[in-house]
Amino acid sequence: MKSRLIIFLSIVLLVAVLAALNAASYVRVEREREVELLPDRSTMNSGGTGTRALFEYLRESGADVARWGHPMSALSGPDEPETLVIVGATRRAIEAREASAIVNWVSAGGRLVLIDREPNPQLLPRVGGWRVYAQMAEYPDADSDPFDAENMTRGAPLLTPAQPTALTRNVAEVTRSRFASRLQLSRNDSGQPQIVITGERDRSVPESDIPESDGPPPPPAPTPRAATGDGPDTHAPVVHIADGREGEGALLVDYAYGRGRIVVLSDPYVVSNAGLNRADNLFLAVNVVTGGGRGRVAFDEFHQGYGETQNQLFAYLRGTPIIWMFGQGAVVVLALMWTRGRRFARPVPAPRPDRRSKLEFVSSMAELQQSARAYDLAIENVYQRTRRALARYAGLPATAAPAQIAERVAARSGRDRAALEALLVECEDASAGAPLNGRRALRLAQDLRELERDLRLLMRSRELRQSR
Repeated sequence: MKSRLIIFLSIVLLVAVLAALNAASYVRVEREREVELLPDRSTMNSGGTGTRALFEYLRESGADVARWGHPMSALSGPDEPETLVIVGATRRAIEAREASAIVNWVSAGGRLVLIDREPNPQLLPRVGGWRVYAQMAEYPDADSDPFDAENMTRGAPLLTPAQPTALTRNVAEVTRSRFASRLQLSRNDSGQPQIVITGERDRSVPESDIPESDGPPPPPAPTPRAATGDGPDTHAPVVHIADGREGEGALLVDYAYGRGRIVVLSDPYVVSNAGLNRADNLFLAVNVVTGGGRGRVAFDEFHQGYGETQNQLFAYLRGTPIIWMFGQGAVVVLALMWTRGRRFARPVPAPRPDRRSKLEFVSSMAELQQSARAYDLAIENVYQRTRRALARYAGLPATAAPAQIAERVAARSGRDRAALEALLVECEDASAGAPLNGRRALRLAQDLRELERDLRLLMRSRELRQSR
């Protein structure tokens, strides 16, 4: 028992030492300052590049918004949203099969909102001869603090809507960052590529300048009527906000694909926590995300690193020493299990019980007598020993009658003669074969033992110690 206590105290001391070492060596990692070069566009992020402010505003205003943490294959499931919003370059790349699932969902009637300076080409399929892509004019650097409005918007003019639409309702001016890309619209008619810039003028570009998608081909979309010569092209992309400089492109474009629509906003700064309060950016962000409807809007958090496949407990404890402490504790437990399972000394034979013990013989005889219900035999074994001791105590021979023994014992000890004689006679009858049950036999044995103890008959030193 003492050795086990030492082992237990050693384990407790070891765990305490490990905890102290972890606490002493742990250095709190300060949250790094967010910059536009390495943004975090998640709705969980309340920093400058996050979109939590927009998400909370939509939720408080009564819009049906949610964080989408399921794979893209679940878009057509029972929790299907009407609008899927993907903001910025996601932490987890969108694979080709996921892009195909998103495009199929849009073709079936979904609404996809892409808010990115370099949107994924696989998510911008062609419709007839039209194609939408982005061109970067200036790239962020390591010092581009999103909360530094002067630095973020230096040289960027305020933009006005190109035409009144549902996406520009209540929007008079929009503040974009200087890192916003320009959305270009191209159309290929009869092998002659054309770039349509905000509906103002056309210019020809080489086919090699138009980026191509490496993913699987998107599902077929309805052929615009203009391609067949039946009427105006109703599927041409719509420019909602032009860049403001002639020929440089657009900031907000959307177009129909199948039975759904794809909306592209080329600057995440407009919807970020840092830029949402600039000019009418809030109104534009709400219009772009909701589309003026009341359907369910889902922000893609699956590709932002908050998917359902991530263990939430480990995500909560990330950056703390708790995980390492659990790991070290597991190593200690495994070491103890391994050492306890190995022999560290010579083999010792198992202890063998002494079969010559008198107590074992008595226990075996008692079990046999109880199983055979031989209560008379048990009383006889006890009574004969007590009777001989009482005869010696009374100064009579062992063959004396019970009445004589009771009379002499009562005269010497002062006990009740009648009760003592009745006990001896009943024991005589039981030994001779009189009917006897287990409870009465136990009572007779207890009376005989009490008589021996009171008169101090046949008591050895061990029995004297037990009686004391």
